[in-house]
Amino acid sequence: MAWGRMAAKRKRGALPAGKAKRARSAPSAGEAAPEGGPRERSIAPQENSVPPQEYSIPPPVSQGKWKNKERVLIFSSRGINFRTRHLMQDLRTLMPHSKADTKMDRKDQLFVINEVCEMKNCNKCIFFEAKKKQDLYMWLSNTPQGPSAKFLVQNIHTLAELKMTGNCLRGSRPLLSFDPIFDREPHYALLKELFIQIFSTPQYHPKSQPFVDHVFTFTVTDERIWFRNYQIIEEDASLVEIGPRFVLNLIKIFQGSFGGPTLYENPHYQSPNMHRRLIRLSVAAKFREKQQVKEVQNTKKKGTKVLVEEDPTEVVFETPAEEKPVEIQLVKPESNPIVKDKKKLRKIQRKKQKKLFRTEGSA
Repeated sequence: MAWGRMAAKRKRGALPAGKAKRARSAPSAGEAAPEGGPRERSIAPQENSVPPQEYSIPPPVSQGKWKNKERVLIFSSRGINFRTRHLMQDLRTLMPHSKADTKMDRKDQLFVINEVCEMKNCNKCIFFEAKKKQDLYMWLSNTPQGPSAKFLVQNIHTLAELKMTGNCLRGSRPLLSFDPIFDREPHYALLKELFIQIFSTPQYHPKSQPFVDHVFTFTVTDERIWFRNYQIIEEDASLVEIGPRFVLNLIKIFQGSFGGPTLYENPHYQSPNMHRRLIRLSVAAKFREKQQVKEVQNTKKKGTKVLVEEDPTEVVFETPAEEKPVEIQLVKPESNPIVKDKKKLRKIQRKKQKKLFRTEGSA
């Protein structure tokens, strides 16, 4: 038993003093040999050895802190066409702080969008609503308190459709340029603040680049807001259009998000249904005018003709024609045979000639 305990102690503990393990790396000449057990001898060379070369990752360019946590949800309802889908995708690529979601059913109420934004952790929303597969409406909203604005989108041209020469870095922050009228009218001032909060990329956003190489312009012409995207060229600060481009026709501004009391209603707005109705009425008016002109012409033709009395002096200048003598033919004229075929005509002529030769020969 005593021998077994000693063997167990030897296995668990260190070896005897005479049989110590060798160190993997010998100490340098200037250093003294380390004293102590085998553990101290094996650890000492590792502490004094040169560490392996490490690759350090460079810090990000922007050292600031992301404070403005603006997130924009961009999605649409069912029934949009391909051009609207491409426009929506272009806006998502231009806005790195945007998020996407599946299409919303037409039967759902617009108030459901506030809950969708809350689930997606978004406080701004761009919603495209399609009607009759030909009319497109855009909602810009500050969820969930409001305000919100509804626009009719016209003259859509996407990035792939334009094929402009301009280009910009993906994720770069844009400049926002507004027409001076945005500072004069109160409803345009509200829209300006809404555009700034939605379209401007927050500073130090994780997906953004710390460069400014393009500009979004909002111009008011013909009671509509024209959106353009231009590249800023560094050499001479000239502008080259990138795309996309579209026109926003303001309909209403609401106090709440996707509803509520109406703050402003555009008096110059004309619905697409009314516009199409006026076009049909103008075409019908032109057709009616043509029909009336034809009826007037027909009545003129069918009108009673006025008979002009004969003028007795017209006979004075008439010269009577010379009367030809009447010739009476006593002999019946020879009837010329009607021959349609030329070969038959030649045969008849030959027969006549043969008869003449026979009569001459007999005489």
